[in-house]
Amino acid sequence: MSSLIFFKLLAIFFIVALGWVAGQRRWLGPGSKAGDVGPDPARVMSNAAFFIFIPALLFRTTARIDVSALPWATLAAFFVPVMAVLIGVYAWQKLRNRNRNLHRDGHRDGSSPDHSNPHRTADPAVPSVRAITATFGNTVQIGIPLAAALFGEAGLSIHIAVVSLHALSLLTVCTALVELDLARSRALQNDANAPLGATLLATARNTVIHPVVLPVLAGLMWNATGWRLPVVVDEVLLTLSQAVVPLCLVLIGLSLAYNGVRGSVKGALALSVLKLLVLPTVVLLVSHWGLGLNGLPLAVVVVAAALPVGSNALIFSQRYNSLQTEVTAAAVFSTVAFMFTAPLWLLVLSWLA
Repeated sequence: MSSLIFFKLLAIFFIVALGWVAGQRRWLGPGSKAGDVGPDPARVMSNAAFFIFIPALLFRTTARIDVSALPWATLAAFFVPVMAVLIGVYAWQKLRNRNRNLHRDGHRDGSSPDHSNPHRTADPAVPSVRAITATFGNTVQIGIPLAAALFGEAGLSIHIAVVSLHALSLLTVCTALVELDLARSRALQNDANAPLGATLLATARNTVIHPVVLPVLAGLMWNATGWRLPVVVDEVLLTLSQAVVPLCLVLIGLSLAYNGVRGSVKGALALSVLKLLVLPTVVLLVSHWGLGLNGLPLAVVVVAAALPVGSNALIFSQRYNSLQTEVTAAAVFSTVAFMFTAPLWLLVLSWLA
């Protein structure tokens, strides 16, 4: 691994450590543990990222993207297997939660499991949170300098194309999935016979009027007009979007300080394995042997798939108040392990070449 990438990883760890120190010293206020009083700084920062900075980034990206210039065949070789893994993890977690809840209901009072309510779950956001954590990579802080160092300008242009659709596609799909699960859960809690149409209508409304999806749709509509963003508007959006990376990294450190990793190590390690080993393996198999991708495009998409867990996964988990500790630990573990798995994937790609 080149010194450029090593120092980039080191800088990420320093920023996360700064957030951890701020959390330990309570510089930003108390956390959400028992005995703490006042707003949770991690929650406040997460809301700021989700409602202000990330929407600015998504709108600016979609408003400026040149759709005709994108390498669609290469993008399909990346996003088709990534979406397959995302849906696979989501479906696996849905089945796991369903079986766990049926088992819990059947043994709570010695009665038989409640098969009349198979969708009931204590936390309907868990499948979507784990799905996005297992597939959402750190394509900007680590991915861009890595692509530039390994593949030069030609490879970097392909990676930038992946980045342009990365958050838009994964966050949008996971938002739709989690909102559907939340709508179904609310319907089952309020009315066991709630009609499917009402559930779908609530899901559609909550999915569209959402800080991730709405700026994407607005950006696409602006893009379709062919107009350039006014200079002042573009500068405002650029300034806001630049805050996403440092804010998310500090948030990881804060979450570690407030919550630790106790009880989440096993889940975080499993998610790290999925992200660093399983996902790039599936991308390699589908893109190379399934879609016939070779050479530089193949190397770029496999390395992009092999990147550690991106900080936006934590923002997503914070948004839905689900598995924050596990996702935080997965982001840290996978970033550390990436120093060892990245050379492994480069060796595999060298062998294929």
